[in-house]
Amino acid sequence: MADPYQTLGVARTATEADIKKAYRKLAKELHPDRNKDNPKAAERFSQVTNAYDLLSDKDKRARFDRGEIDGDGNPAAPFGFGGGGGGPRPGGGFRSEGFEFGAGEGADMSDIFEGLFGGAQARRGGGGFSGGFGGFGRQQPKGADIQYKLQVAFTDAATLAAQRVTLGDGKSIELKLPAGVATGTQMRLAGKGQPGPGGAGDALVTIEVQPHRFFVRDGDDVRIDLPITLAEAVLGAKVKAPTVDSAVMLTIPAGTSSGRTLRLKGKGFHKKGGGRGDQLVTLMIDIPADDADLRTFVEGWSGAGAGNPRGAMGV
Repeated sequence: MADPYQTLGVARTATEADIKKAYRKLAKELHPDRNKDNPKAAERFSQVTNAYDLLSDKDKRARFDRGEIDGDGNPAAPFGFGGGGGGPRPGGGFRSEGFEFGAGEGADMSDIFEGLFGGAQARRGGGGFSGGFGGFGRQQPKGADIQYKLQVAFTDAATLAAQRVTLGDGKSIELKLPAGVATGTQMRLAGKGQPGPGGAGDALVTIEVQPHRFFVRDGDDVRIDLPITLAEAVLGAKVKAPTVDSAVMLTIPAGTSSGRTLRLKGKGFHKKGGGRGDQLVTLMIDIPADDADLRTFVEGWSGAGAGNPRGAMGV
């Protein structure tokens, strides 16, 4: 069993900040993603993580410093093993002051261990004595977690479309996106990481929502600038407008000016608390650059009814 201080390369007087700094440095160097061809690095990464888990827990660190537990968090020298009146017993059992157990007597030692060390700790070690004097209560480390980045299309993120993900072992799974998903959202897939003696670690999937060529996210809403013709703006019309789901028919009121925004309910992103945001459609009048008929019309139009659209600005 390794000394956790030595494993992290810090002194026994190290502060919490010193311990955290040392762990981060080693974890970055030894992470399995950076050492795929070096299995020893994964083993060392697990040792460093276990050492940090012990030293970052004030109670466990104090107990280790007092010699009450070893570097694996197990009770040190239980039942007086290693000194005094305890010791191995001929025939495969063991003897300790006040207690004597025979390997062939069918004794259930789990209750004794639970009473002395706590039921949860004994059960984590397999229900009691596991062969060696320091074997009970030991929790085997899990394998390392594996980090993944998943690029998700804008419309898929808005509609929570299921994503097909291929993991490091070559297996593909279907990933269900959570409501409120955004760039930076992290999803944990239990047991999909590196294998280890205590079970496989987890897969951590970080989402990156891709930008769209005309949709823009605004919180849970989606914004879009929709071009319309001059005739549609003046006379009014029904036009097709794209949404993250599918195209819908949108009514343009007669006399619409550029910049007017219409709202399509429930056509935005799914919210964490339920429901969906809206789609905000800003109408933009598209004036053709070289339309001779339009130019002739405007030149001959007095524009008396147009008034001064900048009057409210005092100009």
